[in-house]
Amino acid sequence: MKNVLIMGSTGSIGTQALEIIRNNKDRFRAVGLSCRSRVDRLIEQIMEFRPEAVSVGSPEDAIRVHTEFPDIEVFYGEAGLIDIAKMDCDIVLNSLMGISGLAPTYTAVSCGRDIALANKETLVAGGALVTELCREKGVKLLPVDSEHSAIFQCLEGNGGSACGRAYRDTDPAAAPYPVSAAASASVHRPVRRILLTASGGPFRGRSLESLRDVTIEQALNHPKWSMGSKITIDSATMMNKRLEDIEARWLFDVPAEQIDIHVHPESIVHSMVEFMDGSVIAQMGLPDMKIPIGLALNYPDRLELLSGFTGDEGRGSDGALDFFTAGSDLHFEKPDRRVFRCIDMAYRALAEGGAAPVVMNGANEELVAMFLAGRIGFLDIPETIERVMDEADFKAPASVEDILAIDHETRARVGELLRA
Repeated sequence: MKNVLIMGSTGSIGTQALEIIRNNKDRFRAVGLSCRSRVDRLIEQIMEFRPEAVSVGSPEDAIRVHTEFPDIEVFYGEAGLIDIAKMDCDIVLNSLMGISGLAPTYTAVSCGRDIALANKETLVAGGALVTELCREKGVKLLPVDSEHSAIFQCLEGNGGSACGRAYRDTDPAAAPYPVSAAASASVHRPVRRILLTASGGPFRGRSLESLRDVTIEQALNHPKWSMGSKITIDSATMMNKRLEDIEARWLFDVPAEQIDIHVHPESIVHSMVEFMDGSVIAQMGLPDMKIPIGLALNYPDRLELLSGFTGDEGRGSDGALDFFTAGSDLHFEKPDRRVFRCIDMAYRALAEGGAAPVVMNGANEELVAMFLAGRIGFLDIPETIERVMDEADFKAPASVEDILAIDHETRARVGELLRA
């Protein structure tokens, strides 16, 4: 029985994780849950799963939850996320939104908890700090993003891990990431390229000028995936793919120049790894986030997830991927960097290093929130990120506190630029 803490339990990833737990009560128990503002949904989850502790966004919500459930420990605010991250559990699923996931992840790793990571900003902003602490603590860092889970599976399918090296009977602290109990081969199998796939989002094939007046509703209309609003906008700008590049760099210890984006509108191939002999291993499946969530929670074993999932496009009568109905063709295209300018910004952030990824991420988070609030246009997002990065002059962060301070100053600067 694995005890699971789900940070962000009322969001898309969190609710799907709880569905997996609901269907596998002999394997998992949800001992902790957190939400920012969807307290009604959290209360429903508490009634069903009876966790030991929860964290909410405000003191008012904490009072409400504690009144209804006096036997449950209740935390609140940013400090509450830190406190609940310390609780005794086997694995922490971090599906928090944005930079808010960094400090709780760092805390959980400090306590020796394995991490199922669905919060890419943790590694975008704090990759060096977090992965070094994982090495020190011997913690497994397991990807939940569909693309990174695919890369992880391809590497392990080749008897390797992280950057294509594999270790037998070694100290986990010496192994590359993710720390993999299944990476038991002792053969050196270096990676030539990681081929990171992207659906292309709702604006694939559009011109730059045609994006100037797109609406919030249009940007949220993703053709393949059902996700939260922030990540859906990131997909529309293709910033999401660049954040994933940076995340992959830290998860798998592969330099940026060995990571290529392939637009794949069918979203059947979730990513691929090319090895030095030219062989390419791909991980394929329907666009269903329960697959990477289930693998991370139950690693190294897989769960039975097909039962009950029938009728969707591309699914056979047994719930599995049916290539005859999923489509006769699989397409791959180069991303249009002239239209999706966020692509080159992330390459720049990786090349500059230091505070640059933190600045890029903080500016993007703030601008996406402004766009969703109707305060700016769609193209203001990449244009303003570039302006902020051009003038940013921060020292490389040496701690989580440094990262959060740079993030705060970056957001303030975004507001100043847009008010000018």
